[in-house]
Amino acid sequence: MSKSEDPNKVAEQMADAGVFLLRSVQYFNWLLLLVLSGVSWYFYGWPLAQSILIGGLLANVSFFLLRRDIKEFMANFSQAGMNGAAVKKFEKVKFFLKFYGRLAALAAIMCLLITQVTIDVIGLVIGLSTIMFSVIVVVLSKGSMLYSAQRYKGA
Repeated sequence: MSKSEDPNKVAEQMADAGVFLLRSVQYFNWLLLLVLSGVSWYFYGWPLAQSILIGGLLANVSFFLLRRDIKEFMANFSQAGMNGAAVKKFEKVKFFLKFYGRLAALAAIMCLLITQVTIDVIGLVIGLSTIMFSVIVVVLSKGSMLYSAQRYKGA
């Protein structure tokens, strides 16, 4: 990066790279979920495939809602500026209440699924872990995009 390059432009490029990575994680996760469900259905039958699908859907919805809440939190937090200490505290509390509320709802749904519905717990765990696997794969394969601007900035 040259000394004359605008820091706002670098920040914008990094934000665009972050959005691209999140979108890539979501696309890869849906693809992975479909492949795992199809393979498990073909080799092990519908109960395992259904459990993987349910776990993956729960993980995807939770990830989508978390991403939306983080985006809203960052927008509200930055709008408060230097003068809004009370607003910033309120935004933090609101974010954490939503986060833990969603986590409690996810735990309740999983408890109901395990106790009330015939579900393969291993398949459910595989489906829930697809988002973690997707994050790891996408960040390892495309994460350098996000940090390339930082490398040039330090040079």
